[in-house]
Amino acid sequence: MRPNTWMGASSSFQLPNTEMERVRKPEWLKINIGANERYTETKRIVESHCLHTICSSGRCPNMGECWGKGTATFMIGGDICTRSCKFCNTLTGKPRPLDPEEPSHVAESVSLMKLSHAVVTSVDRDDLPDLGASHWAKTIREIKRLNPETTIEVLIPDFQGRRELVEQVIAAEPDIISHNMETVRRISPLVRSAAHYDTSLEVLRQIAESGTTTKSGIMVGLGETPQEVEELMDDLRRAGCHILTIGQYLQPSHKHYPVAEYVRPEQFAAYKEMGLAKGFTQVESAPLVRSSYHAEKQILAMKKRQ
Repeated sequence: MRPNTWMGASSSFQLPNTEMERVRKPEWLKINIGANERYTETKRIVESHCLHTICSSGRCPNMGECWGKGTATFMIGGDICTRSCKFCNTLTGKPRPLDPEEPSHVAESVSLMKLSHAVVTSVDRDDLPDLGASHWAKTIREIKRLNPETTIEVLIPDFQGRRELVEQVIAAEPDIISHNMETVRRISPLVRSAAHYDTSLEVLRQIAESGTTTKSGIMVGLGETPQEVEELMDDLRRAGCHILTIGQYLQPSHKHYPVAEYVRPEQFAAYKEMGLAKGFTQVESAPLVRSSYHAEKQILAMKKRQ
């Protein structure tokens, strides 16, 4: 096993070889989850429409900030995933039947929140014949119908690599389609329960070839090396990916995959510089960055390029 050490330009940061989940988080990972009136209203809308958000199920560290601004990432398809990735806090097991009213509820909530940019993700639904693709398409179209001025970003599963299902999402014409690589090639089979590195690359390639703005995200701190992150960036660029997010992996509980290292902010800055040099149009790279963090800024940047 490689040492739990981050090497920077002038210093190193090494974790002791004890249970890594007990290691005190560094100062740059400490956050203040406050609440204001907008946070309370966002919470009310989400709960009154019986919606699920990845913000709460994924224990996102930015929930206070985002909900305080009236933004949230909606999670469709229920709150139980058919997969059990070792980094993810979403419930796993046998999902309930799809709620046919969910597309309308999400669209109505987008309207009530007065969102200029809506972000939607989902659990994996490997139990369904179409893996949830038609439900995805209905949700996107309903959001567009009720909110014609709102831009839409979707973070989709791999649909087991079935091109006809990915095409259903593309055909619904969201503004950005994201699919997360999650981690580097070597670590992918250690933490992803059913997804495959090359399958994810092919999903992203199909999205990019359709002309849709394509996005992916990874976590660091799982034991990867900077060289492996660079190789992943090269793979993404060859697939045509436009936007990349990089954030620190935070272990949801002692049952999940342990944190190998807390990557320093300087290394995140180096990753951002590296990604931009390789041709990504936008790179969000910082300890608390998550897939949909500051997504509204990415859509503004995309519009400026058009």
